[in-house]
Order: sequence, then C-alpha cells, then structure tokens
Amino acid sequence: MKQVVLSNIPFKPDRDGLLKKLHMDAGSEDGIRFLDLIRQAEKIGRPKAVYALASIDQKLSDGVVVEGIRLTSRIMRVNFADINRVFPYVITCGRELSEWAAGLEDMLEQYMADLIMEQALEAARRYLYDHLDKEYRLGSFKSMNPGSLEDWPLSQQKQIFQILGKVKEAIGVELNDSCLMLPMKSVSGILFQTESSYENCQLCPREFCPNRRAEYNPQLFEEKYQGAYK
Repeated sequence: MKQVVLSNIPFKPDRDGLLKKLHMDAGSEDGIRFLDLIRQAEKIGRPKAVYALASIDQKLSDGVVVEGIRLTSRIMRVNFADINRVFPYVITCGRELSEWAAGLEDMLEQYMADLIMEQALEAARRYLYDHLDKEYRLGSFKSMNPGSLEDWPLSQQKQIFQILGKVKEAIGVELNDSCLMLPMKSVSGILFQTESSYENCQLCPREFCPNRRAEYNPQLFEEKYQGAYK
C-alpha cells in the first residue's frame, strides 16, 4: 500500500463570502484588518492531504479489517458490503496557518483566522476529492469519519493513522492523548465508492449543528442498519 501526499494545493479564500459571514464591509476598519489577515494567510497557507488506496481484507459482523487494521463500526460494515477497496485519508489546513493563527492575540483576529483556516481545510477536501475522482474514476463516493457517529468512535483515528503510516512526517498532523488532531483544523476519514446518498449527518440526531450536510433521517437507520446490530 502506497501513501500519497498532496501538498501543492491551491488556496484562495472567498473574500466576499467571508466578509458577508462576518457582516463586514470591505472598506470598514475591521474589514480592512480582515482582508490584511487573508493576504497574510494566502502567503503562508499550505493545506495538505495524505491518502492511500487500501484493501478490505475481511468483513466482520461488527466492522472490517483494512490492511490488517481492524475498524469497528457496524454502519461501516453495511456501507462496505459490496466493495473491496477504500481510501483512508487525512486532510489539514496545515501547520503553517495553525502556527500563524496561534500567534494572534486579538480575539476578533483569532476568530477571523479560524474562518480562514476552515477555508484552507475545505480547499484540501475539494482538492483530494477531485484528485481521487480523476485518478480512479470513482464517480459517486462518500466519506465516513471517526467521531461523527457513536457507532465509530473518535478513538479509532488511531487506526486511520496506523493504516496511513507516518502522517506527521507526511503532512504535519498528529494525534494527542485524547485522539484529537493537531492542527485542530484537520479531518480524517475513509472515502468509499457508492451510488447511495449516504451522509454521516443522516444518522446523527444532534440539533443545530453548523456543519450539517444532510437532514437527520431516523428511518434510514431502521431500514438499512438496524439489522447489523442483531
């Protein structure tokens, strides 16, 4: 299994969109300060991604074995029922931006920097998805992320890092003792080819989530996944 690093990822924040989100005018004092931060971020920002094409070795009743590493998730077992390859990955805004943001003392500037880092992370996500689609002609594919659902706990980020190997050396991302990634604006997961409309959010009942991508659908669990728990 070969680890692939994507490091030359274009990063250009959406100035108009960010100003609108902050309810700021570009010519205002705060708007000028924000645009200056964006210019700084563009110069130093280096979003990155690492992934691998991995084989599913075994399908168990409560999960799967990928490249010799056991992943425990019954929902994953159902989602991976008809496939034999997956793409574990980690994406990040990059240590460069994270360290830059950590040096800001003003609370408003810290919040501005946080929004900029989110856009760097999203740039890495889009770049990875486009790369995989072109490289492997995946067509339709979805992602599962440890910690998004109780069925696949955050602690299994360790397994993602084991499968990928030397993630810190590749893109500067590491796990702390609580299995949180540093830099914080990083995401791990497994991409898989599917024609379904699966989204983690469809199985998550959490209300008022700012990152929700799809409506909660309690019937989906009953119809497709409940049988895996019997």
